[in-house]
Amino acid sequence: MIGLGGRGMGTAAWFAKIPGVEVAALCDVDSKVIERAKKVYPNATTATDLRKVIEDKTIDAVVVSTGNHWHVLASIWALQAGKDVYVEKPVSHNIWEGRKLVEAARKYDRIVQGGTQQRSDPLQEEIKAFLDGGAIGKMKYVRCNRYGERKSIGKLAAPLATPETVDYNLWLGPAQDLPMYREEFHYDWHWVWNTGNGELGNWGPHILDDLRNVVFRDKVKLPKRVIAGGGRFGWDDAGETPNTHFAYIDTGDVPVIMDVHNLPLKKGVKADDVYMRRRTKSFLVIECEGGYYTGGRGGGTAFDAAGKKVQAFSGDGGKSHAENFIEAMRNRKKETLKGEIEEIHYSSAWCHLGNISWRLGQSYNREQAEAAVKDFQPWNDVIADFHQHLKNNELDAGKLDIKMGAMLEIDAEKETFVGDTATAEALALLKREYRAGFEVPEVV
Repeated sequence: MIGLGGRGMGTAAWFAKIPGVEVAALCDVDSKVIERAKKVYPNATTATDLRKVIEDKTIDAVVVSTGNHWHVLASIWALQAGKDVYVEKPVSHNIWEGRKLVEAARKYDRIVQGGTQQRSDPLQEEIKAFLDGGAIGKMKYVRCNRYGERKSIGKLAAPLATPETVDYNLWLGPAQDLPMYREEFHYDWHWVWNTGNGELGNWGPHILDDLRNVVFRDKVKLPKRVIAGGGRFGWDDAGETPNTHFAYIDTGDVPVIMDVHNLPLKKGVKADDVYMRRRTKSFLVIECEGGYYTGGRGGGTAFDAAGKKVQAFSGDGGKSHAENFIEAMRNRKKETLKGEIEEIHYSSAWCHLGNISWRLGQSYNREQAEAAVKDFQPWNDVIADFHQHLKNNELDAGKLDIKMGAMLEIDAEKETFVGDTATAEALALLKREYRAGFEVPEVV
């Protein structure tokens, strides 16, 4: 287990329950975290340097649950050493390195599973079959949602000191050595671009992977166009990523709109107590000609046009995802995997595209934002809801640094930008600058 935070320990618990599987090694750059994990797995060896685990010939596979900036390099090193890999989402920190991971999986012919566990929930196959059956008609568009409150990460006057128990060089790995002004060292790396991918890159890979699997049956690898807007409002902290983020995704088939919000739906009111205009706060709301489906992890419901329940769906959230990985390890067939790395690379890339559009954003103008997607009322609803959301949080849109991104045009085959949006600035965000000694390698 490489990375022993909440996600890493949770995944370790899944694997520890599988007959014939041993959690044999614990690895984290923080010795204090290792001590905590050792109490749960006393027979496991320990290391702060992942290379010691990867070099261990008795280890068959690694689970990568590090910060996002380490996902690809840690995985490729493990593949080069002949290990199979289970890597958490997003499987990459950027689109270019995600493709490098897929190429490495092919070159070294290993089993590589992405950590979007809903792929192993039988629920998804049931929803696919229901939609294909046409009970609520043809799909018109899909609304993807993530409403999860978070708080300010604070802003220090002087750079945050690294905890004495942390090997900072190994923690940084591929990332740049930049001062941090947040209050907490762990976890809040999510909200700065150097190490994280914001909420769109945190929950987005789950939600958009559900979308790609259930709605598009993985036929849409990358979208044709993406535009995103929003900003980080109300906190005045050291975070860089948006806490209010909305996007339009042109798939060339069923259009998609997405909302990601970390502020409460109304100031002083918990998110569970009030909804915005959307039907629910579920991951997916699939609007069809004769009704709609709404659901999230582990369950959902289909309704007809009159709002009458047509069918309810119940799943387990993907509890067998770890077992699925072990099954594929044993039979050596990547086709066994529910979350084979290439598909999860694509799902992660959708999130990266939404982030890139926002990062390229200019000053927001409501009329221009609405005109970006002409004659599509759900997009106008997104814009209207965004303004209502700000009002609900007692924020004045006229005084905020709102960004509206570029409408990115994408060559899905080459995984790059084309047309007027293929600027040097945009193309640069497909990759990153790697710190010396921690470069993601070309493996083809």
